[in-house]
Amino acid sequence: MKFNKLGFLGALCAAGLLGNTSALAADTANVAVSATVVGTCKFTSGGTAAFILDPSVGGNVAATVTQPQFWCTKGAAYSITDNDGLNVLAGAQRMKHATLAEYIPYSFSYTAGGTGAGPIAPITMNITSSVVAADYLNASAGSYADTVILSIAP
Repeated sequence: MKFNKLGFLGALCAAGLLGNTSALAADTANVAVSATVVGTCKFTSGGTAAFILDPSVGGNVAATVTQPQFWCTKGAAYSITDNDGLNVLAGAQRMKHATLAEYIPYSFSYTAGGTGAGPIAPITMNITSSVVAADYLNASAGSYADTVILSIAP
């Protein structure tokens, strides 16, 4: 009968029914999961500021402005700066005549800071630009232009 008991015990052990030695070695570990949302800002469109300067009408002239748009990461504070244009002289922004060495000064301003609301809520800039009558009344006829480069940073 001893032999049968041993055979029965051996069969149980072989089947793993008497105990699982791997359960005795079990352990746990934590895995930390994290993410960082980067504060970023991106322009989604550029803009234009166009003047029609008619000396026969006179008066200060405000530009017709197509406003640039941008977005910034939700909650990110942003600031906008510019290079004052390609034809700036002593802090004065100027448009240059296409073929002559003549310039027309202009003003250019906008709201320079705020807080982003994410890419689903783009922000439209509020650029204003104008030319004072005295700066174009004696200007040569033709096209004048400048390029202002805007930069945005969170």
